[in-house]
Amino acid sequence: MPLRTLVILAIPFAVLVIAGAPASAHEIRPAFLQIREIEQSTYDVLWKTPAQGDMRLALDAVMPPQCRDLGATRATLVDAAAIEHRRIVCEGGISGRQIAFENLASTLTDVIVRFEPLAGSPKTLRVNGATPFIEIPARQSMGELAGEYFRFGVEHICFGFDHLLFVLCLLMLVADRKRLLSAITAFTVAHTITLAGTTFGWLRLASAPVEACIALSIAFVAAEVIKTRAGRPSSTQLRPEIAAFGFGLLHGFGFASALHDIGLPDDALPLALVSFNLGVEAGQIAFVAVVLALTWLWRRYARQLPASLYRVPAYMAGVTASFWFIERSVRIVL
Repeated sequence: MPLRTLVILAIPFAVLVIAGAPASAHEIRPAFLQIREIEQSTYDVLWKTPAQGDMRLALDAVMPPQCRDLGATRATLVDAAAIEHRRIVCEGGISGRQIAFENLASTLTDVIVRFEPLAGSPKTLRVNGATPFIEIPARQSMGELAGEYFRFGVEHICFGFDHLLFVLCLLMLVADRKRLLSAITAFTVAHTITLAGTTFGWLRLASAPVEACIALSIAFVAAEVIKTRAGRPSSTQLRPEIAAFGFGLLHGFGFASALHDIGLPDDALPLALVSFNLGVEAGQIAFVAVVLALTWLWRRYARQLPASLYRVPAYMAGVTASFWFIERSVRIVL
């Protein structure tokens, strides 16, 4: 197949992959294991797994053989998550012992492990399906903690198809590079404000309406793209930074919801927040760079296509965002 044909197909295929992602793509949430030492070798354990209705993700945390339960396990279903509380005692402590996660290798999610000892700093670790077990280390440096939350941020934006679709619509709407830079900067500043405000408890919004409104923001910008491609004037195209800032405030609440699911270390909250946000920005910049590179290749090698075909990605984005909005709104009502 000629290079020219490959380039022509590349951008529509990329848009199709993003726009065609399931509406629940943002629901790929991590499981969460919190182990809090309440007295020597005795621990309160909280095990939280994603759930859909009454069905929980088939994950189980298997404690070391030196550990035994003190009393019965208490299970509840709260906010689309199955939560188990138990108290265990581990001879010789749990540090350095292996905790395994059954069925993790067959899922798309990770596990965030939070260990809070009586003495020393809390530790936040991540486990994925490639290595479905972990040993609690004796110490964790600030650099390791920052690296973990940076990776959380990158992975969140890479799987946050709704956020990426909004950025893609901005790229389609704004042709001028300086104006595009100001719009992306406004979006970044805005979502940083609400991410920080929500994390520190200054702002609060329910996550379900926020997710529905995020989908609506994508549909709005997609409609503006279609309007400009049809030759009609658009105030959003003239001042995209205003719309980007306003909708960025909304998207920041979505980022905060993901960060809440991961959990934050009380002793290093600013470091974790900054690292997560930097990870989000790194993923976002990488996405913008890829789209701009594909656009440059298209313009350099591809034949000119009918003007009507350039509206197809915007229609795809708008239809997908509308479906997400309806699906998420129905979830709020039900």
